[in-house]
Amino acid sequence: MSAQVLLLRGINVGGHGKLPMAELRAMLDGLGAGGARTHLQSGNAVCQNAVDVTALADVIEAAKGFRPVIFALDAAEWRARVATNPFPTDPPKALHGFFHDGPALDTGPMAPLLTATERLSSHPGILWLHAPDGIGRSKFAAKAERLAGRPVTARNANTIAALTALLDGP
Repeated sequence: MSAQVLLLRGINVGGHGKLPMAELRAMLDGLGAGGARTHLQSGNAVCQNAVDVTALADVIEAAKGFRPVIFALDAAEWRARVATNPFPTDPPKALHGFFHDGPALDTGPMAPLLTATERLSSHPGILWLHAPDGIGRSKFAAKAERLAGRPVTARNANTIAALTALLDGP
């Protein structure tokens, strides 16, 4: 099996979807992940071996009473999506990748929500938002999932880099 990055949407956000990372690692290892590692407390994991995300969602639902949307990317797919970043020199906190499953999104309907300083770049499986004034002030970010018409989960460039380092590490 190959290494895998898992992005669980809505974990430990605003008092909802509470799932301690030690419990997530134990769940993953119980599914054969092989030394699962997590980053932060927001549902980011890297596994040596791919796990069945439906089985993981089942385990979480049975233990915690909620079923998160889980994006699972093998190492090659993760690297391919991350490589599409068109804003590599921007400050990491200003850059967010909105991960999704599917073709590149049409940014036309999204453009009216952007401020004068925000920029979007859409690619299969990821939409990049550069928001130098902060994502908390972004009208687009608040409506990204509705505009995408499919589940999305965002990670800032610092988190993306940390997950890549975990994927590349021992």
